Amino acid sequence: MNHLAAAFLNVAQACPDKTALYWGDSRYSYGHYRAQVLGTAGLLIGRGIRPGDRVAVWLKNCPEFVGALFGALAADAVVVPINNFLKPAEVAYMLEDAGIQWVIAESSHAGLPELLALRPSLQVIDAEHLPTAAAEIPPPARGGDDLAVLIYTSGTTGHPKGAMLSHRNLLENVASCRVFLELAEEDRLIVLLPMFHSFMLTVGLLLPLLSGASVVAVKGLQSPKHMISEILQNQGTVLPAMAALFRALSQIPAGIDFTSLRLCVSGAGPLPMEILNGFNARHPKVPLIEGYGLSEASPVVTVNPPQNPKPGTIGIPIPGVEVSVQDDEGQPLGEGVDGEICVRGGNVMLGYWNAPEKTAETLRNGWLLTGDIGHRRADGWYVITDRKKDMLKPNGMNVYPREIEEVIYRFPGIREAAVVGEPCDRRGERAVAFVSMDEGKPLDEHALIAFLKDNLADYKVPRRAIVLPALPRNATGKILKTVLRDTLVRGH
Repeated sequence: MNHLAAAFLNVAQACPDKTALYWGDSRYSYGHYRAQVLGTAGLLIGRGIRPGDRVAVWLKNCPEFVGALFGALAADAVVVPINNFLKPAEVAYMLEDAGIQWVIAESSHAGLPELLALRPSLQVIDAEHLPTAAAEIPPPARGGDDLAVLIYTSGTTGHPKGAMLSHRNLLENVASCRVFLELAEEDRLIVLLPMFHSFMLTVGLLLPLLSGASVVAVKGLQSPKHMISEILQNQGTVLPAMAALFRALSQIPAGIDFTSLRLCVSGAGPLPMEILNGFNARHPKVPLIEGYGLSEASPVVTVNPPQNPKPGTIGIPIPGVEVSVQDDEGQPLGEGVDGEICVRGGNVMLGYWNAPEKTAETLRNGWLLTGDIGHRRADGWYVITDRKKDMLKPNGMNVYPREIEEVIYRFPGIREAAVVGEPCDRRGERAVAFVSMDEGKPLDEHALIAFLKDNLADYKVPRRAIVLPALPRNATGKILKTVLRDTLVRGH
């Protein structure tokens, strides 16, 4: 089955009474979603949507996201998940770039009036009133290497780019994750991160729903207490999330234990060793493994095997995916030698939408250039050193901020840490640390710098440490180093 919607409808038909999604006290069965998907597809086709047309899904996490996602796919359209935290002008750019005429959104969405003012011809399908009665629709005319989902990556410079993911890209990534994580129909994947993000789209939604498992979409995000309550109430078994969340879960009071959890997977950014150690100390019976991926790879590339995790690594490639460490000329590098992480496999995107030059820069001889620097260990496990663009060069020496950040996290009271480069007349560039502190803990900057000097070569030690109430992050929790660099330019 080479079509995402057809695969989902087959699963839904086989187990109509099983709960597909838990939402607080509410339950949504596979049968409910089968009817909603077919009804939504019929509605979209009736609105004039043809195979290959792009449909935006601009929703926060909600039960209707599933019906909108598979409904648009069942209409043979291309789904464009929109970051729900973007401003209307940012959304308007994506709609223009992708040639989108239809958007599925809540009619009460605060940004909708402004978006319609910017794009008057836009047709809105109200997500709160998606049909729940199945309609007759034609069989899919597309599949395999046809475009299924257009994921706009957060642009660090300029506008974001649309990564084109085919039906096969996503289906192969799901199949590989299913094997690697030993997913069973009894599993319940916990969704805390935004569903529009590639990590949650594949691992949090497609993986369980194409496997006959269930989704626990956490409704109460007001506090860790609400999140924990819903996870326990709905017996979630696998938690894919980001490092910051696992840090919070390592600090929950004694007496609260995740009795249903069998596995936690950290993605969407690096997992500092201090956070891993803290989580393991608080929840010794629940393995926390680190994985690695990017939107352009659908997104999962490597994961630590649950039976044999190796802390400090991103694991090994999942089935069907190859990883190579290469120099700037595309030559493979030996064990332990840092270079650019490159990926090849059925999960690698078709290219960037309407951006042939960017595609040519990113896809080289069949390999996806990730922009991440790392190396392969002698045992076959991979280590990410840092982002290529984040690497610093004081006195011409390569310095990776992540190495410095790992040491900073060991200093008492540090909640978050990020290191960026600042121009320096004498050295060319010097490291500057940004940190936020645990509540009630002041920073002794001199003590921190002295601690770093004891643990790092002198040329790696930041010249200063700047305290912020919280480090700027995007919707999926990644620290925005571009914002920190801008802070330095403006003169902190």
